[in-house]
Amino acid sequence: MSTGGHEVTLLTRAGCGACAPARERLLVLCEEFGLELTCIDVDEAAATDPEIRAEFGDRLPVVLLDGREHSYWEVDEERLRSDLRK
Repeated sequence: MSTGGHEVTLLTRAGCGACAPARERLLVLCEEFGLELTCIDVDEAAATDPEIRAEFGDRLPVVLLDGREHSYWEVDEERLRSDLRK
């Protein structure tokens, strides 16, 4: 299945109760579409990019598709599958 070179990124934070389940769900989806999941801890990334925490830190987990916000607080699996097929 062609994925069109999509990139899936999960923004997380240590201790986030919703982040681990989102990561597990995304790992399954990414495997299905032949993609690698990139996970970024916003607190660690803020050391070099303070804006990332300001932008996303209160809505974690955040799913980015091709660098753009796709969903937050939970994985919108149906929409993500649809967008990955494009």
